[in-house]
Amino acid sequence: MDKILLQIAAELKVRPAQVNTAVELLDGGATVPFIARYRKEATDGLDDIQLRELESRLAYLRELEDRRAAVLKSIDEQGKLTPELRAAIEAAPTKQELEDLYLPYKPKRRTKGMIAREAGIEPLADRLFADPALDPLTEAQAFVATYDGGAAKLAEAGFADAFAVLDGVRDLLSERWAEDAGLVGTLREWLWAEGLFQSKLAPGKDENHPDHSKFRDYFDYDEPIRTVPSHRALAVFRGRALEILDAKLVLDEEIVPGQPTLAEGRIAHHLGWRHGKRPGDELIRKTIAWTWKVKLSMSLERDLFARLREAAEATAIKVFAENLRDLLLAAPAGQRVVMGLDPGIRTGVKVAVVSDTGKVLATSTVYPHEPKCDWEGSLHTLGRLVAAHGVNLIAIGNGTASRETDKLAADLIKRIANLAPDVKLEKVVVSEAGASVYSASEFASKELPDLDVSLRGAVSIARRLQDPLAELVKIEPKSIGVGQYQHDVNQSELARTLDAVVEDCVNKVGVDLNTASAPLLAQVSGLSNAVAGSIVRWREANGRFANRQQLLQVTGLGAKTFEQAAGFLRIRGGDNPLDLSGVHPETYPVVEKIIAAAGRPIQELIGNADVIRKLRPEAFADDRFGAITVKDILAELEKPGRDPRPDFKVARFNDGVEDIKDLKEGMVLEGTVSNVAQFGAFVDLGVHQDGLVHVSQLSNKFVNDAREVVKTGDIVKVRVLEVDLPRKRISLTMKLDAAAAPKSRGSDNSFRPAARQERHGGGGARQPEAQGAMAAAFAKLKR
Repeated sequence: MDKILLQIAAELKVRPAQVNTAVELLDGGATVPFIARYRKEATDGLDDIQLRELESRLAYLRELEDRRAAVLKSIDEQGKLTPELRAAIEAAPTKQELEDLYLPYKPKRRTKGMIAREAGIEPLADRLFADPALDPLTEAQAFVATYDGGAAKLAEAGFADAFAVLDGVRDLLSERWAEDAGLVGTLREWLWAEGLFQSKLAPGKDENHPDHSKFRDYFDYDEPIRTVPSHRALAVFRGRALEILDAKLVLDEEIVPGQPTLAEGRIAHHLGWRHGKRPGDELIRKTIAWTWKVKLSMSLERDLFARLREAAEATAIKVFAENLRDLLLAAPAGQRVVMGLDPGIRTGVKVAVVSDTGKVLATSTVYPHEPKCDWEGSLHTLGRLVAAHGVNLIAIGNGTASRETDKLAADLIKRIANLAPDVKLEKVVVSEAGASVYSASEFASKELPDLDVSLRGAVSIARRLQDPLAELVKIEPKSIGVGQYQHDVNQSELARTLDAVVEDCVNKVGVDLNTASAPLLAQVSGLSNAVAGSIVRWREANGRFANRQQLLQVTGLGAKTFEQAAGFLRIRGGDNPLDLSGVHPETYPVVEKIIAAAGRPIQELIGNADVIRKLRPEAFADDRFGAITVKDILAELEKPGRDPRPDFKVARFNDGVEDIKDLKEGMVLEGTVSNVAQFGAFVDLGVHQDGLVHVSQLSNKFVNDAREVVKTGDIVKVRVLEVDLPRKRISLTMKLDAAAAPKSRGSDNSFRPAARQERHGGGGARQPEAQGAMAAAFAKLKR
């Protein structure tokens, strides 16, 4: 079996046969959602998480094999491919190690070492290194005196005298050692284990400048590079890119002039050399120092910074993906008439009322705030819209003037309650991230051609409360704004990961074939943007789909696409009740056998748990569809078209708490988790500024990652620990029963690496704990 498949199987801890089947399906055009849901029998139950990892590793390892073949070909063409080198290259497990082996053979511009080799200095260099008892200057002078072609020819090559020849010896040996894959790999891992990631304020920068002060935590910072968290690494890299910070890889050592550094000692040990005060030892010592300072230190720093950045970006992308998944799978308000309010001050509050199916019923603009301050007129306009259209839910965007607009909605609800006590009207503040992007998009102009761009945002705000998934798929995932340093990470990898999240979420929930927009349909397994557009055009020309088989009438939708997509598309009120479920049409014959065994028509069988639970999956299994598939069919029949998303709930903001100035230490409030990172969770309290619950304040037990406790969209109760008005920072805790933590020191489970004096057994600590860590974290997410 292919060694790639064997390696993936070992990494995923599954059988090679499972991986082989999954790869065959992926190579055949099957999507991850389709394989995870409808090919469990073939893969023996690989889930979507395993399949995504398999897909990612498969791409990496195939790229590695392609590069390995290219490297072998290049070295072979040079006539330098020995059996030992071939074996080493074929065994290289990563791209980094492969490139280390290829480095000495990679075509490059002429170096000083090459020039020295061309001039015939290599035998002299080998002799001087092999026998340090030789006097380098004497040997170099003899080399010049006996040079074939004379000293003049040697001078033309750039070596006019014995001292220049010794420089050539240094360049040749240092270049050779710097290309020693074993040495480079050993040094790289040693530096990763022992190196410190250090940053300082760049020379000439004013630490009090507003653009610089946000990096204050990194003006004098160091931490073992192997333990640097993602958000700190990305913060330093951003500061360096802005030329505010200088970042270096350093070792915790005292440099003594004339003495070898730790790194130079490592090189000497690898070469099997030690200083014995022989005539040639000083030349070798200086050559080793040159190798480190000129050839290796900067390149290894680049390698390890790239390794740190890659790991930090992977974590940041993972955080973004998980937050996006939580947001897309947030509880839908469902089929309720919603009024969307897009807050604004000078330009007014944009208003849109949408029906329970998302159709725009009415729009308006009111001016309750400065400069018009038409509070009463705004209430009258909104009240009239509520009465005319039966609005029972108000969605308020969380942007500028959100809190003031929330107060307007509260006044409206009070007045309506006094006039019509039976009317139930609720308000919810929702994230408006990406609404402006949607408003100006080509799709929005097609979907809402008669609406002004400014009013489309209010429509989006209202609809995303009804069904977050259906509305948010219209927006590029990166614009939804639940990421950490999202602009600093690999954009193609971010897009690939987020697109996979959207695809997984859409297919997990399922899509109403007769109401879904083209962007939503395009996320269904197997459907491209072109086919999604064709489905919408078919609906416009022919009306509603009555059954799934009619999909085959859509232009561009063939049997293969139908196989991939049909199970995820739902039809309400169609010809076949099974078309509303997640049962795939290919398994309808199995359902026929179940119906016959149950002795009831499909209408009486669907949803009848008492009857379904008495049926044994094994009784209906056959060669094509085994017990695992039948078990899934029975589960769908018991709860057809079930929505995996939670029930809709509304956070209750405290009356009188409208601004950060209204917050007091000790207050207990309810809020909505707006964003989650490894270091903590941000909570929207309705005061224009999210508060941070540091990871150390999430629970009375140790928490390594905030997502172990909360996720985006959760409604939580928090207590205010500290309010920093000048920097607009709110520190919160979810330990409601715990005593207030002292401001000077944080919780015992906050992360704090040892400061330099502590690593030497000293007392103080430079890194902040929970309160300081909270302060440091506030700027991380929202830049």
